[in-house]
Amino acid sequence: MKGPFERPPERYYPVFLRLEGRLCVVVGGGKVAERKVEALLSAGARVRVIAPQVTAELQRWAEEGRIELELRPYQEGDLSGAWLAIAATDDPEVQKRVFSEAEARGLFCNVVDKPELCSFIVPSVVRRGRLQLAISTSGASPATARRIRERLEEIFGPEWALYLELMAYWRQEILSRGLPEEERRALFHRLALAPIPEWIRQGDWHYLRALAQKEGLPLPRDL
Repeated sequence: MKGPFERPPERYYPVFLRLEGRLCVVVGGGKVAERKVEALLSAGARVRVIAPQVTAELQRWAEEGRIELELRPYQEGDLSGAWLAIAATDDPEVQKRVFSEAEARGLFCNVVDKPELCSFIVPSVVRRGRLQLAISTSGASPATARRIRERLEEIFGPEWALYLELMAYWRQEILSRGLPEEERRALFHRLALAPIPEWIRQGDWHYLRALAQKEGLPLPRDL
């Protein structure tokens, strides 16, 4: 007899998608749909919402021209031209129909809270500027993923956003110097090991300036 945990887990390929300018269709107009739309907009996607009724926020975004809005039920063909689809509705029949059309068209599709009707799942994410940490339990426990995210938010605070802007600034400077590869890699390694996020968090700018002077690197004017 097989034990209770011998069922193989779902296997996923972790990836970050570039959605800038791509059409993403969200079927549903409630609070869950609103959160999905907000996340898509933050990634630069072109968003179309299809639902008979929507939240006040979704209506406002439509009036501002941030999203396309069609106030009607989903119908076959609504995913034409889309790159990605999300079904944020509690209607089981609509969920199945959206997934079926997405599969037929070869689109990425997520049906909220229905992993068996998903070609991708949305992770819990920590965002600090350029830094994005995605946490997934492969659909086993979204609540646990949120708990892990909250812990990581404590570890990787707001200072990481400025830190990565600085590292990007220095990276361009270093690459422009035409240094030998070994010397360049050693410099990147030293910078990565320095406790710069901690200095930023504590406001210890003198340590940062000393490091920049030691390595012969410029600092942005506002630092």
